Amino acid sequence: MMQKEHAEKLNVEELFGRNVFTMSKMRERLPDEVYAEVQRIIREGGDLSLRDADIVAQAMKDWAVENGATHYTHWFQPLTGITAEKHDSFVSTPNADGRTMMGFSGKELIKGEPDASSFPSGGLRATFEARGYTAWDITSPAFLKESGTGVTLCIPTAFCSYKGEALDKKTPLLRSMEAVNTQALRLLRLFGNNTSAKVTPSIGAEQEYFLVDREKYLKRTDLIFCGRTLFGAPAPKGQEMEDHYFGVIRERVGAYMKDLNEELWKLGVPAKTQHNEVAPAQHELAPIYESANVATDHNQLVMEAMKRVATHHGLRCLLHEKPFAGVNGSGKHNNWSLTTDDGINLLDPGDSPERNIQFLLILACVIKAVDIHADLLRQSASDVGNDLRLGANEAPPAIVSVFLGEQLEDVVRQLVETGFADSHIEGGVLRTGVSTLPDISKDATDRNRTSPFAFTGNKFEFRMVGSSDSMAGSTTILNAITAEAFCEAADLLEKAEDFEMAVHDLIKKYFGEHQRIIYGGNGYSDEWVEEAARRGLPNIPSMIEAAPALTTDKAVRLFEKFGIFTKAELESREEITYETYAKTINIEALTMIAMAAKQIIPSSIKYEGRLSNTVLNIRGAIGESYPDAAKAESSRLMKVSMRVQEAQNALDRLEKAEETAGTFRDARKQAFFYKDVVKPIMEELRRPCDELEKLVDREMWPFPTYEDLMFEV
Repeated sequence: MMQKEHAEKLNVEELFGRNVFTMSKMRERLPDEVYAEVQRIIREGGDLSLRDADIVAQAMKDWAVENGATHYTHWFQPLTGITAEKHDSFVSTPNADGRTMMGFSGKELIKGEPDASSFPSGGLRATFEARGYTAWDITSPAFLKESGTGVTLCIPTAFCSYKGEALDKKTPLLRSMEAVNTQALRLLRLFGNNTSAKVTPSIGAEQEYFLVDREKYLKRTDLIFCGRTLFGAPAPKGQEMEDHYFGVIRERVGAYMKDLNEELWKLGVPAKTQHNEVAPAQHELAPIYESANVATDHNQLVMEAMKRVATHHGLRCLLHEKPFAGVNGSGKHNNWSLTTDDGINLLDPGDSPERNIQFLLILACVIKAVDIHADLLRQSASDVGNDLRLGANEAPPAIVSVFLGEQLEDVVRQLVETGFADSHIEGGVLRTGVSTLPDISKDATDRNRTSPFAFTGNKFEFRMVGSSDSMAGSTTILNAITAEAFCEAADLLEKAEDFEMAVHDLIKKYFGEHQRIIYGGNGYSDEWVEEAARRGLPNIPSMIEAAPALTTDKAVRLFEKFGIFTKAELESREEITYETYAKTINIEALTMIAMAAKQIIPSSIKYEGRLSNTVLNIRGAIGESYPDAAKAESSRLMKVSMRVQEAQNALDRLEKAEETAGTFRDARKQAFFYKDVVKPIMEELRRPCDELEKLVDREMWPFPTYEDLMFEV
């Protein structure tokens, strides 16, 4: 009854976008000519005059104050991978009577000045070069954030250095969106489309996450500092029964999801799907597709809201790619497509894809782009956590390939082999064999969950992205490499005397030269690794081995050609990758040292003492009359003692390795030392500690186990 009453009170249509300064709110509050100018700039680009900016700022401030806001912030996305904000109140200088007014100017709306020296810059900024600027992104709406600090007006912004270098995720993304728009329109014009004025990348981020009890979380130093468990024996039951996936959502988790949805809907995030994922305590949220820029901002809000709402339910949200060993980790699938302002999806094959020449050219260009820049795509999905996930039997391999499905693969085969495609595979009808169930129209192809880059009807699903990553990185790369392929195709076709023959030949050429990247089989298999090597596809196993892809000659040419990154910006991001890797493994190693030295080994020694006393007491009580007296206890004591010594030996080696790691001054060399030396020793330390967890009395174990964390939510 209570749920029914709540459902009646909750009006999603009224709730949705309540905390967003939407275009409809702008229309209500702005003069017609100012509103029209804002619309024009969003559509075509340009600068808002200071006069108009003052009018927009006043309207935005009035709306925010009416809804309880006292502060505003330029909300931006530095190279930390999370968001940043500095709050300023609307309070202006008091007058002679000591009274103040709530003010907000166009200048304050358009530009902010946070300290640029304390964010990652990869050498672009020295410590003493502190000035940086945030610039209002007019294409992403301002919103109100409700938190412990009260209500804050958040203005999405780009973040650049004093010299103009991009120090954030948003600036390159916006540049890449402009590049792919320009080049896509060139192709559309060749096909006679003179009505579409803009092509926008659209994305949807399927967000996976774990939920654990907050009290148990706070008892695990590794979760607090690293976001993942560094120790932990597997629970008796994991995901092998496959009963958690799409299972009934537990009441506590359901209450969290309900509040999360309401929070997101107020922020204008079109949260659509929620369900249990494969691993115990793992879940997923998926939104409806939006323009790449807004969707990227919204995904950051999703991750922030997930963490914030969890605290209200006595939970903690884990966004690490691999918080628990032995069960599935979490990804973030980037569903990417290209759509015109008049509603044409460039990746829609239509009813007869073999005759849809425009679609076939777009598809051929994308396949070419992915083949040429597979290393960049792999790099865009690389982070420390994803190194633990990619290539396991749960996620796409570290080898980039494209899945097209039977229908499109057949069309490509016809084009490559004969030069023409005159048929396509039909989907058919699925007959259930039950009279009361309807027959179902089947898609023309099955799905492939093992493919890193899969065509799924009218979009590509890039499944390698890590759950904690910003959507900006992978989307920027997808936009950039596609813009390059479109540009090269347009350069050729614009000069062609016979367009129809030229486009036909170009499609065949691209498919023929780049068909090695197309693979429809099991991407998890060892056979595919061998086959990919024969095809010459790159297999890049780790984050730091992927980093050089940013600064290859072909990458620099690509990004500089379209003004997305300068060479200096690319070099800085490579440097940041090495620094981030080294710092992350350093924190993990130090956390392992502390947990092993202060918790695991002392608790195990204490248990050894109890066992020793038990052995002595039993033998003293029974004497020599029973030769097997305390045999089981002695055996257990021996096992514990051996594991303690193994753990102590590994701990000593790890402490020495940490000391050596601190002597490196070259970021790249230090990162590889952590990968090749420190990480293996960390695994050596974990093995005996996890064995000790199985041996030591549960009451004496110093922190919650996997069983406690994953099955008691």
